[in-house]
Amino acid sequence: MAVGYQDYYDVLGVPRDAGADEIRTAYRKLARTYHPDLNKDPEADDKFKAVAEAYEVLRDPEKREKYDRLGRNWRAGDDVSGAQGFSGYGDMGGGFGDGADFSDFFENLFGGRARAGGAGRGGGGYSGFNMPMRGADHEATLDLTLEEAAAGGKRHLSFGDGRDYDVNVPKGVHDGQRIRLAGEGGPGSDGGPSGDLFLRVRIAPHPRFRVDGRNLDVDLPVTPSEAALGAVVPVPTLTGSAKVRVPAGSSSGRKLRLRGEGMPDSGGQTGDLFARIQIVVPKELDDRQRELYEQLAAATQLDPRQEGR
Repeated sequence: MAVGYQDYYDVLGVPRDAGADEIRTAYRKLARTYHPDLNKDPEADDKFKAVAEAYEVLRDPEKREKYDRLGRNWRAGDDVSGAQGFSGYGDMGGGFGDGADFSDFFENLFGGRARAGGAGRGGGGYSGFNMPMRGADHEATLDLTLEEAAAGGKRHLSFGDGRDYDVNVPKGVHDGQRIRLAGEGGPGSDGGPSGDLFLRVRIAPHPRFRVDGRNLDVDLPVTPSEAALGAVVPVPTLTGSAKVRVPAGSSSGRKLRLRGEGMPDSGGQTGDLFARIQIVVPKELDDRQRELYEQLAAATQLDPRQEGR
């Protein structure tokens, strides 16, 4: 980008009355965005130089006053491209000509120590510095059934790019939890470490169980006589089935608790299973059944619509 007139406030994206801190913050953000060692866009180099030039002027009270006063003609008798300490990059507070080490600039800007490398791209003060950069983290979805999430254990995963993993799924992993595979993300650059691969767990809805934290709910169908007289009936669990006693006089909606039959957690604790009673009546009655139900109705004094009033 030619060193001609440009609105330095627009370049940094700050208002004309911006303070020194606001100008410095905007510069640091844009320098990180457009630094050619971090941004491979062909235009990044020109944008980086433009940002550095704008900062070099606006951070200097005398140059800024002259720029604000003269506008397009502010350069008369003064060319910032040849100013002491300016090499197309600015600095974090004082010019490089003020004694600041160039590698310190990169350390302050990017949070890591710059290191000398081979010949860089296309000239400029940054070309001799290659900073180790950590690779990007990646994320993928790990689909599990509720039973698989509860049991945990080894899972074999294959990706379309040819990568295969044997993943150790923690016992009792919950929906949305992430499993970290260290170093299996994007590759680093200039000797930097690889990123990580995160597997986000997605538990498929279960046709029978409902999840409530570490507890599970399940519907328990019973006949009218079992609900009225009481009975011991089977109830499904994640690992098979168990027996539960239905107390006499149970109504639909009553919950029966089975301790330790819910979802486990990483600390070795296990939630509970709650069986919700649902009274089921026959859809069709034969003559004998109808007669018995009519006798029962005549003998029953219960009015359920008045109960609880």
